[in-house]
Amino acid sequence: MPAAASPLTAAYARLAEVYPGLAVTVLDPAEAMPAGGGRVGAAGLAEGGTRLDAFLARDEAQVLRDYGQRARPDVVASFGLHRYAWPACLLITVPWFLHRRVPRLPVTQVSYDRTAGRMAVRPASFACLPGDPAAALPGAVVVPGEEALRAEVRAAVAEHLEPVLAAFGPRMRRRGRALWGMATDEVVEGLWYVARLLGEAEEARAVRELELLLPGATRPYVGSAAFRVLTGPDGEPLPTRDRASCCMFYTVRPADTCATCPRTCDSDRIAKLTAAAAT
Repeated sequence: MPAAASPLTAAYARLAEVYPGLAVTVLDPAEAMPAGGGRVGAAGLAEGGTRLDAFLARDEAQVLRDYGQRARPDVVASFGLHRYAWPACLLITVPWFLHRRVPRLPVTQVSYDRTAGRMAVRPASFACLPGDPAAALPGAVVVPGEEALRAEVRAAVAEHLEPVLAAFGPRMRRRGRALWGMATDEVVEGLWYVARLLGEAEEARAVRELELLLPGATRPYVGSAAFRVLTGPDGEPLPTRDRASCCMFYTVRPADTCATCPRTCDSDRIAKLTAAAAT
């Protein structure tokens, strides 16, 4: 798939328009993965060792710089996983959401420059629906319908994240279900955030799509998309969700938890969401 003809380019361009913090380049099949500078290959993270040490050292330094204290090693590893997995999931969910195309991206086919907010991908193949004009392109895998395409999304994310989770897990002191709970949250909250930037209608559509993507009992993912709506002080609806995992930020700032954190009660969620809406 030449990059110019990639069925993913338009989706990644739209992502960069609404979220300039992440730029994605689609490489030609024969093009080498970018290296050097602040880049790290996803395969390098999955190997653990010195590349993962260097990646997490940045998180450790950032916590110290931003909050004036050191975080526990398992907390640093949790932060590091989030900083990789959140954009990595968007590589798959955004083309699916915008154009119904699902790339297969093994860890060997992705590199990340977290300082510049850039990722480079070399898709192994992509799934699409029968009526898609891209179905005639090399590398296309045509599936019969929407549920089959959702299965491709779940499989593609799992294929990419499984070796990454295996490397991060021991450092986070988490295994199995706890790790896949984090993966579930990255899938849902990443696309939900980007859809919000695309507009109110797209945010509502993303909620519906994610509920279908993760209805529960879709192993290895944990639980469902878990959206719900609270009522604000003036009767206004306040969309939220229940995370399957905790990012451990409370260990750095105990009083400052996320609005979707399982540790945050509904009254605190309403206060946080109301304040956010006011700004």
